[in-house]
Amino acid sequence: MQLPRILSLALTAAVFAAGATPTSAADAAMPKVPAGFTIEKIGTVNQARELAVTPNGDLIVGTQLKNIDIIPNAEGTPGAAKVFTTVPDTHAAGVFLHGDTLYIGSEFGVWKVPYHAGERAAATKPVKIATVRNGIESDHYTTTVAFAKGVLYASVGSPCDVCDRATTKAYDKTRATIQQMGPDGQDMHPKAIEIRNAVALAIQPGSDDLWAALESRDALPKGHPYETFDDVSSHPGVPNYGWHTCYEDHVSINGAKCGDDVVAMGALPAYDSPIGMIFYPANQTGKYAFPAKYRGGAYIALHGSWHTPLVAPRVAWVPFTNGRPTTKVNWHDPHAQFTDFLSGCQTGATARVCRPTGIAVGTDGSLFVADDFDNNIYRIRPTH
Repeated sequence: MQLPRILSLALTAAVFAAGATPTSAADAAMPKVPAGFTIEKIGTVNQARELAVTPNGDLIVGTQLKNIDIIPNAEGTPGAAKVFTTVPDTHAAGVFLHGDTLYIGSEFGVWKVPYHAGERAAATKPVKIATVRNGIESDHYTTTVAFAKGVLYASVGSPCDVCDRATTKAYDKTRATIQQMGPDGQDMHPKAIEIRNAVALAIQPGSDDLWAALESRDALPKGHPYETFDDVSSHPGVPNYGWHTCYEDHVSINGAKCGDDVVAMGALPAYDSPIGMIFYPANQTGKYAFPAKYRGGAYIALHGSWHTPLVAPRVAWVPFTNGRPTTKVNWHDPHAQFTDFLSGCQTGATARVCRPTGIAVGTDGSLFVADDFDNNIYRIRPTH
């Protein structure tokens, strides 16, 4: 879960002033992966967020800045990260490569720029195709983008943890939604509504369905509300996910009616903060393809919490069968559907090594994970 920038920084400073010292990856152990896998750092990108892989194995990295970086030859011997393109906005965190077009999500816009096979610097400047938010800075300031079936999606978080649409200046029609539009930004309208923040969007191979992992609100009973993930495409009309009056399996807040709200297919523990998601193709090929038991499901990058007691960042592995989580959602146990794939991001109660953000599958099967705590890009491969 995220806070407004100023408040988040102030609270973080207060936590550290109380005796918690952040630990960098240079001073601590590398993140851990399961037996049979290796993890290595392949690059450094300042404030790295979402990831996209090019057909020749380069890695495009969205950032919290104005630039979109690229790591050349990420599946081979990686080159140093460099700027691929920039947008005249900030928080250019969202990136999605579809054919010969790179889509970018920033704080106030959705952009497109041509991508030519093998290029490592855009030949032309990005063009803004849609406007999100209303120009007022507030909480949840990144825009994640995804593309499937001729539709471009853009998730835009709420302007606060809990607030009223009628009285909050930062509220506009794009807030607390996933928007959908044509490839050039035309006919933008909601795909799903009442979502606190859907930073993690993923397209499921085969069906091309849109999945989203959702961050839930704060200040409810301890251990609640769970974070959730769901097949947004499976619901007719414009599904309502209940923020901020309903949560989990139709639990009501202050007597709100929840019968028409969506009950998600997946649950994660409270304050895990899903911020990146990718499906690992069941038919993935290449010399670094994962073993069969680690294919076909979803990897979800969990950013962890900003407040104490700190919830540890990690990457969750959710097995799928026939297009759905192998284990059905259990509203009494938010750990039931996943296991930790990348762990070790937090040592003790407060010291951290990493905070996963973006996640992507390489052309030869490697799994890439971005980290905005120590600004690292990690590559994970099986040892076979």
